[in-house]
Amino acid sequence: MDAMNQTPELLKAEILRLTRQYAKLTHGAMLPANDPARVCPELATSVIPYAGRVFDADEVEAAVSSSLDFWLTLGAQGEAFEAELAAALGVRSSLLVNSGSSANLIALSALTTSKLPPHRRVRHGDEVITVAAGFPTTVSPIIQSGAVPVFIDNDPVTGNARVDQLEQAFVPGKTKAVMMAHTLGNPFDLGAVLEFCQRHELWLIEDNCDALGSTYEMPLAKARALGFGPRFGQNPSSHFHASTGAWGDLSTQSFYPPHHITMGEGGAVNIVSKAALRSYAESFRDWGRDCWCASGKDDTCGRRFAWQLGELPEGYDHKYIYSCLGYNLKPLDLQAAIGRQQLKKFPAFVEARKRNWALLRAGLNGLGEFFEFTLPTHATAWSPEGFSWDDSGCRTDCSWFGFMLRVKPSAPFSHTELARHLDAQRIGNRMLFGGNLVRQPAFVHLRKERPEAFRVAAELDGADALMRQALFLGTYPGLTGEMISRMIEVIHEFVGLHATA
Repeated sequence: MDAMNQTPELLKAEILRLTRQYAKLTHGAMLPANDPARVCPELATSVIPYAGRVFDADEVEAAVSSSLDFWLTLGAQGEAFEAELAAALGVRSSLLVNSGSSANLIALSALTTSKLPPHRRVRHGDEVITVAAGFPTTVSPIIQSGAVPVFIDNDPVTGNARVDQLEQAFVPGKTKAVMMAHTLGNPFDLGAVLEFCQRHELWLIEDNCDALGSTYEMPLAKARALGFGPRFGQNPSSHFHASTGAWGDLSTQSFYPPHHITMGEGGAVNIVSKAALRSYAESFRDWGRDCWCASGKDDTCGRRFAWQLGELPEGYDHKYIYSCLGYNLKPLDLQAAIGRQQLKKFPAFVEARKRNWALLRAGLNGLGEFFEFTLPTHATAWSPEGFSWDDSGCRTDCSWFGFMLRVKPSAPFSHTELARHLDAQRIGNRMLFGGNLVRQPAFVHLRKERPEAFRVAAELDGADALMRQALFLGTYPGLTGEMISRMIEVIHEFVGLHATA
């Protein structure tokens, strides 16, 4: 093709055609496991990762197309992705940021704005209830915003918070919010947490970074008492269900490569129903400015030179008025273009994660003498036919981030020995993130320097058990049946060696 004689549109089309061709030749190993064109490496010599990117030529084409347009900062692709993500979750709106950790920072920061009523605002020294075992950036924004995290324990069976300790952690006039994660895609007990928050007029931030695609269900009468009910277009039934991330006041997502969908880096803050929270979160994301104009746009409010705020002169340019001490935490439009393609594959990704978890659970079922297995919240037992449930009427459907198992104290090996063996056999695995966070060096040092910086509300035996016994394997959509069989085989062989030693 003679590039000099082509229009920009035709030339771009040719570039994108070649891009797709290149992607198909180069990235065959990144396709979903069930794609017939998937290039599978030799199991005997390759690594079975616990997580990773899963994509095809669509994402590569979208990235190149966006880079050719060279808008760079958030624009049309970002606006479209935010709308599509909000629709997928069933929330009022979503706000893109540059990571899941930044999303947690922005979500908590939004509750510190002076625009909130004093009794709802999270001020310096106020307390936010969280859970001890998990990822540190669920907790660090609380401290970074001047508040005090109050730790409750984990239930080792679900990995989630011991909700029976919520009242023990509560201090009237001091406690302002609850902020915790849905562990490894397993929703925490939203029914109990929402009732607690409603009773004490507290904010709820759901860290949904590991749980995109998970759902929670409760009896309709309970949902209505909490302010939920069938939404427009839904058929009424005896139960109400919604995605995790759509129950609290704010929720957060991560799009880092191990997560359910990826932009490389990237994250989002979801505003469930209260429109004002969007403007607070957006202000903290965008330097702290009071103006809500998107990049490249001016005078959205029609009053750019008609405001008088703070001690500024009347008519000072609204694009340079700052109502909070904010950050710059936006991603690129190119990342949003990739994310839009990932969203199209998202339902299939969720089903693959559920299927892979079920295969691992069935394959390891005979090892109950050595391992404790995770149960979804509200489940009481697992069998090959499915789960048994408690009598609360609540159910969870997990979009599993990973398959967690806990080595029993009576086992003839430790979880560290198992992890080392899996690593030697090139099978990816991880501990439950930071384990009991209060035992991490950062928190040990903080306790010595500023003992008032955080508070422990109860004994953290469950968090310690997860720290000492738990690890998780992958469930991501890039795992083939052969890979999962290999994981099961290696664990059985390892147990067999130790059981007969």
